[in-house]
Amino acid sequence: MTSVALQQTIDDTVRGLGYESVETERSPGGLLRVTIDLPWSPSDAVVHSITVEDCERVTRQLQYVLEVEGAEYKRLEVSSPGIDRPLRNELDFERFQGQVVDLVLKAPVGAAVAAGQVNANRKKFRGALQRAEPSGWQIMWSDEVVAKPGQRVSARRAAPPVHVMAFALDELQSVRLAPIVDFKGRGHSAPDASENVKD
Repeated sequence: MTSVALQQTIDDTVRGLGYESVETERSPGGLLRVTIDLPWSPSDAVVHSITVEDCERVTRQLQYVLEVEGAEYKRLEVSSPGIDRPLRNELDFERFQGQVVDLVLKAPVGAAVAAGQVNANRKKFRGALQRAEPSGWQIMWSDEVVAKPGQRVSARRAAPPVHVMAFALDELQSVRLAPIVDFKGRGHSAPDASENVKD
């Protein structure tokens, strides 16, 4: 069974059960890891989370379907998205706009976009995902200077400049929610223009 056929089988099975297939990974040793989520639409007033029962239901159905299809794997693991959930399409971007993401471009930004503000060879960014008018997307961040151990940071030091970069979805290699742990909540709220987002 080809990887494309396997992915299609998994996507169809998960969707048929009323879930969304977020990511499929094959690891050395025969582990097949499938990440699922509940479908989302802008009209959803309440966002529900995947439960253990959801994962068990999908696991049972996938085990049956993959056996029928003759897929080779040793162990199947079905789980909910973690704090570094991938964003794969326009609907994901709409769902998580305002949150902090780790973004990797397919190609460096280049001198024209960098305009002397960032390294022209840079491909990786962490910042707040925002809608760019009229129909695109952008990321906002500031490159905070990290103090060395034992170094005191002056309260008078000027805040680093805030950068904004627009992008098209086909320019992206990957985008994931930044794995920021906030013990008071999820911790992915958008920074204010005066706040710093670590790169």
